[in-house]
Amino acid sequence: MEDDDYLFMLGLQKEIALNYSLTIYAFCFMPNHVHVLLSTKEENLYDAMRALFSRYAARFNRKYERKGHLFAGPYRQAVCLDDSYLLAASLYIHLNPVKAGLVSTPQTYRWSSCRLYYEENASESFINPDFILGLLSEVQLERKEKYRLLLEKGREVTAGHILEQKDAIERFHLKIASLFPSLLKRVDERRQSARFSEINLLSLEELEKQIGLLKMRSFPGKPQTARAKKYIIEQLIARGFKRAEIAERLGISAKTVYNTLKSPL
Repeated sequence: MEDDDYLFMLGLQKEIALNYSLTIYAFCFMPNHVHVLLSTKEENLYDAMRALFSRYAARFNRKYERKGHLFAGPYRQAVCLDDSYLLAASLYIHLNPVKAGLVSTPQTYRWSSCRLYYEENASESFINPDFILGLLSEVQLERKEKYRLLLEKGREVTAGHILEQKDAIERFHLKIASLFPSLLKRVDERRQSARFSEINLLSLEELEKQIGLLKMRSFPGKPQTARAKKYIIEQLIARGFKRAEIAERLGISAKTVYNTLKSPL
């Protein structure tokens, strides 16, 4: 509602990041929702998010003399283990105020981490942009220049709203990849995120291709089809998709997803 509310959320985010050992790469505080891109060192994300939102809500309710729930439901999360997807998520977060019509350029929005990615002499912060910027180049001076270019082109990309369309970032990612195929290919080849996950992830483009092939060539009785289906389901799970979402994505039942995962194939 006021600058004071945004400042409180910013200070609270810094405190929670320190207390729960979170590394925050990017964020954007919008008038009615929040985006945060982070990694955890411990299995405490639920506790961290509960502390962040419950403390903010308690203060907000006291300040504005209101009662009841402030947020519409529990926070939603998506797992980012693909380097170019991680990059696209950061761009999407920083472009949110532009897409919402709040500002004309992302770096002028006060309540996001965009300036840390955009300005050469950005102030020190508890936010860590280095990992994502490092995906773009090993040369320090080139990183922010490339990120600025991606932001500029990203403004022209039509993207859905993540609160309404669960695959909004995926579709944004694919469009950015089509504009900068060689750059995002180099990002994926470095596989920095995979070092933490120990999962051999397909690129998002290759995963989409495999899903298409599975739908076109599905022969229920064939062992190779069952193996392909299980592999794709595991890839989607690694990206944070829930079983119901996977079932909808592949055009199968949730029970089939469950049985496929149980299969020894």
